[in-house]
Amino acid sequence: MTTAATPVSPAGVESCCSSVTGGVLDDGAAERLAAVFKALADPARVKLLSLIAAGDCGEACACDLTAPLGLSQPTVSHHMKLLVGAGLVDREQRGKWAYYRVNDDALERLASLIAPSRQASV
Repeated sequence: MTTAATPVSPAGVESCCSSVTGGVLDDGAAERLAAVFKALADPARVKLLSLIAAGDCGEACACDLTAPLGLSQPTVSHHMKLLVGAGLVDREQRGKWAYYRVNDDALERLASLIAPSRQASV
């Protein structure tokens, strides 16, 4: 029996977690953060993220994402669903096409969670 995964966003992880390098994460926080990393654990999803970020106005139509990866439309849709569910990409429906935009705030929050803690020296 499988259950649907609850979407996890870097914002949700940040609100409950210290930086990975700033202290020990509890089990729940580690699982939430791992879910975001899992969305980035596939080379195709990382490439999709970069294609969207490099697109005109920082967005891309789903119709333009299949050829560069050499993947079928259903496979690209699956990858995009995971990126959207992780909060890394935003989706907007325009007619029959879906347009995607990288969630820059989410990426910045994620980067801050894995950055070493910087404490001012006295």
